[in-house]
Amino acid sequence: MDLKKAAIFGTYISKDYAEDILRLLVNYQDISASEAASRLNLHIRTVQDFLEALASVGILRREEVYEKKRPYNRYTLSDPRIKIDIDLDFLLDVKKSAGQLSLKIKERKNAGARFTTARYDQWISSVAIWIGEGRERKERKINLTIPQGKFLFNLPFPSAEPQSISSIMKKAKVSNEHVKEILDIVEVLIEYKVIESFY
Repeated sequence: MDLKKAAIFGTYISKDYAEDILRLLVNYQDISASEAASRLNLHIRTVQDFLEALASVGILRREEVYEKKRPYNRYTLSDPRIKIDIDLDFLLDVKKSAGQLSLKIKERKNAGARFTTARYDQWISSVAIWIGEGRERKERKINLTIPQGKFLFNLPFPSAEPQSISSIMKKAKVSNEHVKEILDIVEVLIEYKVIESFY
């Protein structure tokens, strides 16, 4: 099941009446929206939307039948055991490749960001950035993971020579298993003009 289908399923399974409709689906051979609505004293549209949503994600089977030449749908559980299996591999950002580790970066001069140092260790716990201008100006605070904090603690100052991401990681003793989160925060801070990059 992909995330969109899981979101649909989550939305409807959390409804107050979900258990009641599912109980009917488990105990009846098949059922129509009007039959379920009248049995549970719910509005037919409410039940129809629920049944259609579960059919759209494969939880229910829908069969069109005819009564006096008028078609309607009957619904049956595909399986009485609902198993949710979501593969998140598609979220891996292929753009953040090892090739980016050679990108040279340093803190941008007059970036206006506030780096907060962790109290008991040598790493940055958060970065505060001002967004907008005048009265519309708002602070955006980004809390960092420990590897990100160690990395930014070793980020070259604006007056220093830029260094590659890989060399900063090495200096900060951040292992390669954290490379994606390092590249993610670098990308964000470049976007907010806190970090300057050199190709």
